[in-house]
Amino acid sequence: MTLSHRQQQIIDKLHDTNGTLSSFEITSLFNVSIQTIRKDLNELSELGHVRRVHGGISLPANNHNIPLSHRTVMNLAAKQNIARKVASLLPKNSSVFLGIGTTLQQVALALKEHPGLTVVTNSVNVALTLSNSPNIQVYLAGGLVRPGDEDTMGLDTVAYLSRFNIQYSVFGVGGLCKKGQLLDFSVEESSVSNVIMKNSETRILVADHSKINRYAPLITGNLSEIDILIMDSLSASYKQTCKSFESEIIEVGTSS
Repeated sequence: MTLSHRQQQIIDKLHDTNGTLSSFEITSLFNVSIQTIRKDLNELSELGHVRRVHGGISLPANNHNIPLSHRTVMNLAAKQNIARKVASLLPKNSSVFLGIGTTLQQVALALKEHPGLTVVTNSVNVALTLSNSPNIQVYLAGGLVRPGDEDTMGLDTVAYLSRFNIQYSVFGVGGLCKKGQLLDFSVEESSVSNVIMKNSETRILVADHSKINRYAPLITGNLSEIDILIMDSLSASYKQTCKSFESEIIEVGTSS
């Protein structure tokens, strides 16, 4: 399900506050009926974006990511714009790590006609997307396949990825905090991102704006370790955060 513009604004406002919003605040903000807002909040709750509490909503009270099937359609146009930008930056005949997540799925689609790539990934979806491209060589890391996530994880996965010396890494994160820390939802995800960053020359982080100030329990790294950050849009406050780091920031917009 694709979020409406108002629903996305509700989530953004929730992250800008202390993590709670009353129904009165939301109806006042958008000047719509309580029935309309109630429908929005019920849908956001069912998708796992918010938690219904007495009189309003709060951020989800768990340490787990939203299911892949829901993430696939969230901010799709923004992810496609990010993917096209990544494709424009990668030279012909280059080698690239591609990480996991729905933005990376879009990156793989954008790279299907890219000539001479060598791709190393732990994403089953990415590998399948690129496997029929005659000019792309794909290496898929083995390991434990996570149900519903379409990727491999674990010590075997990290050991396999650590054998490569790659020119570019393109990967996502669970969240980006105000201090510039890169956050993930599990030790396994964090370990994979760390080895990808360690074994690549140029590190490209891709994220849509919903990742800003989004909570995840594991600290994977810092923006200072990233060469290029590609996002659809950055808030004024987060741009200020980024000024203290030397990463190149690229905004690609949210429209298709």
